[in-house]
Amino acid sequence: MSTAAAADPGRGTGRAEGAGAAAAPSGVLVVSGTGTEIGKTVTTAALAACALRAGRTVAVLKPAQTGVTGEEPGDVAEVRRLAGDGVTGAELARYPEPLAPATAARRAGLPGVGPGEIAAAAHALAERHALVLVEGAGGLLVRFDGSGSTLADAARLLDAPVLVVAAAGLGTLNATALTAEALRARGLTCRGVVIGSAPTRPGLAARCNVDEFAAEAGAPLLGAVPEGAGALPPARFHSAAPDWLAPCLGGHRPAPRGPSAARARAHAGG
Repeated sequence: MSTAAAADPGRGTGRAEGAGAAAAPSGVLVVSGTGTEIGKTVTTAALAACALRAGRTVAVLKPAQTGVTGEEPGDVAEVRRLAGDGVTGAELARYPEPLAPATAARRAGLPGVGPGEIAAAAHALAERHALVLVEGAGGLLVRFDGSGSTLADAARLLDAPVLVVAAAGLGTLNATALTAEALRARGLTCRGVVIGSAPTRPGLAARCNVDEFAAEAGAPLLGAVPEGAGALPPARFHSAAPDWLAPCLGGHRPAPRGPSAARARAHAGG
């Protein structure tokens, strides 16, 4: 992976708006991760920014927002701040404590959010938008309600692919492999992996992991969002986002090649 984007998260190529229109994703895309605090929201904002630059209408759905109360800004507000007001935001529930949604809902005496509710909201947004991004909370199998439903259950109802956001450093390969295995066990498609916060000065593990993600996930490495990207001014974020993502996600970062990509194709049966 080239480190140029990571070295300067605000660097943009200045490519014309609409240049990625043919490649930008459409339909419903579920954005999950290997854990929490790994860059899912900033990655979601980058996906939304690329879609907007390609002339697509975009909605972001956050089924359950935890750790906020009242009118405090949550993840949807952060996506709209970074990607632009052209993004439609929707949130189904919010809970004051920063816990797994089912636990936060129970402690607050509020109902959880079931997969049917998530799927219905995503379908309604998809009727009016070219791309709907459903951002999960924590990892793929975090429980959303008292019955133990997860984001994977919602993805199955939606028949939607799942993009996995992963950490960069030591330990991430195991978490990525487990997430991909859980997707396959449920008959779900792993669209690929994006590093949610690529360090500007990667250590040995982070450098080596770049060549291993595809094989571990059985799906390609489709991008790397630089650490600190969320602190960029929105205009710089919007212009730089395509540098971080592969063409199939609306960006123009070179597609992965070489042994790792070949192993991923073999793993996926391609």
